Amino acid sequence: MTTIHPFAYHAARSLDDAAARLHEPGAMALGGGTDLLVLVEEGLARPERLVDLRRIPGSRGIERLPDGAIRIGASARIDEIARSELVRETIPALAEACEAVGTPALRAMGTIGGNLCQRPRCWYFRRGIPCLKNGGETCPAVEGENQYLAILEGGPCHIVHPSDPAVALTALEAVVEVAGGRDGTRRVPVADFFVLPAERLDAETVLAPGELVAAVEIPAGASGVQRYHKLMQRDAWDFALVSLAAARRENGDVRLVLGGVAPRPYRVNTSIEEDVASGNLDEQDVATLADRALYDARPLSRNAYKLDLAAALLRRGIGELLHA
Repeated sequence: MTTIHPFAYHAARSLDDAAARLHEPGAMALGGGTDLLVLVEEGLARPERLVDLRRIPGSRGIERLPDGAIRIGASARIDEIARSELVRETIPALAEACEAVGTPALRAMGTIGGNLCQRPRCWYFRRGIPCLKNGGETCPAVEGENQYLAILEGGPCHIVHPSDPAVALTALEAVVEVAGGRDGTRRVPVADFFVLPAERLDAETVLAPGELVAAVEIPAGASGVQRYHKLMQRDAWDFALVSLAAARRENGDVRLVLGGVAPRPYRVNTSIEEDVASGNLDEQDVATLADRALYDARPLSRNAYKLDLAAALLRRGIGELLHA
């Protein structure tokens, strides 16, 4: 039997209005609600007031700025981004990543801001079993059900971040526009937006209480050859076991970012990206680089298979960049 949780509702009319409301005790931001409603049902969130961000003017826009950058409002639906001609033609990796999110219904409801801020899907955390993220003293996944968890950058908690677009945005070196802070709006490189469990356990992003994602901006220099690949257990409508965003910019620079392997999108060592950018690599060279990218991996008892999946995606992605 589902327990009804009462809360107040406020439709924010501006970023300042939203920030003011979110600074009130018990307030939480509402985008598409696809993760928030589940968190409420699971007892992981008990908002006293929901602040709806979707009616803020311009919050749903997708536009090219005068300098050539692409700005996407935080309330833009995942499906809208996937179908945007501007996104598909200029930064196709993001369109492909958005197409890989959940089900058609989830893509139609979910927003890019909410997708970046969603909570991890670790079985222990979601089911209220004592763990480091919900008030416990240990990570039961270390010796338990860990087949879907991190092989890189884990510890003391071993979550993986569930966002597909975050992986592509990291390869595109996007910037997250954060509003509601004491010093006003700030710009955070997406690579710095996510935090590791070793840094903090109560959240997965740098957002302070009362802050919200206002927009995401992708620089003009991010265009070029791009690919996004995702491996799932059920072939569709699932979170990534491993994913990869691979990009070669028009200036020749290469970016390789893995998803499903770490608590945040994992960018491989820049020396490997530089070797790929140099070209003149045969099949064995590519395989060696893929293996090198995973030297720091520390799989748990049941997820070493992710090493093979990640290496396979890296070989595929590097090969596509070399031959495009």
